[in-house]
Amino acid sequence: MRLKDRVAIVTGAASGIGKATAITFAREGASVMCADVNAEGAEAVARTIADTGGDAASVSVDVASEDDIQNMVAETVKRWGKLDVIYNNAGIALGNPVTQVLEEDWDRLIDINLKGVFLGCKHAIPEMMKSGGGAIVSTASVAGLMGSPYLSTYSASKGGVVLLTKALAVEWARFNIRVNCVCPGVIQTPILDPWIQSTAAAGAAPEEVWEQMGKGHPIGRVGQPEEVAKVVTFLASDDASFVTGVAMPVDGGLTAGSIPRGPFGEDL
Repeated sequence: MRLKDRVAIVTGAASGIGKATAITFAREGASVMCADVNAEGAEAVARTIADTGGDAASVSVDVASEDDIQNMVAETVKRWGKLDVIYNNAGIALGNPVTQVLEEDWDRLIDINLKGVFLGCKHAIPEMMKSGGGAIVSTASVAGLMGSPYLSTYSASKGGVVLLTKALAVEWARFNIRVNCVCPGVIQTPILDPWIQSTAAAGAAPEEVWEQMGKGHPIGRVGQPEEVAKVVTFLASDDASFVTGVAMPVDGGLTAGSIPRGPFGEDL
């Protein structure tokens, strides 16, 4: 087991990539603190892990609150005596032309997506140093690597995660703390449900919408949370002992290049 005897925190653990990663971490031997603003959802994931023989607990956390982050780390160390891994995954999405983005929406998105990662790192690192090192993984996005229409605010937050990751990797490498992030493409998670529902209301079946989004990836489909969880687990484990400062796409080839099309839009 790649994370045997490790203690890990996963934020945004109640659903999607966070849930899949918490379960995968536990399967690989880690004791997992499932953290989420959705306290009931986080508790349910911890219970699922426990029911299958794993070791997990849950805590309610708003990642934009420093008090909540401090409490999350303290509760983890109180329960298991140390902290080896943190996966800063909690995030929200917003898609609007920049001229229609409200200031309060900008503030909320940056607070959760970027400040939440900063706070997680700030308070996890001192505990990792006590144990002689650790691994930090955060969720960025392909939108943090390239521009997309109507995603300016989201891209700004995720681009910030990418460069925060690289800076912290250099800053803390001599303390044996590795810092990496994953950059998912379109993943079939609840974060996209509002958009799926809006297109369905316009007459498109949800499965057709997912299929259409999948066609933008060279692999030809959208990703699943478990596929991202496996990469996060690799980066958190000693298998990635010489990997730090990486923004790793998990995107079905989306950032590798465009799919060649014929004159009528057909695949070549």
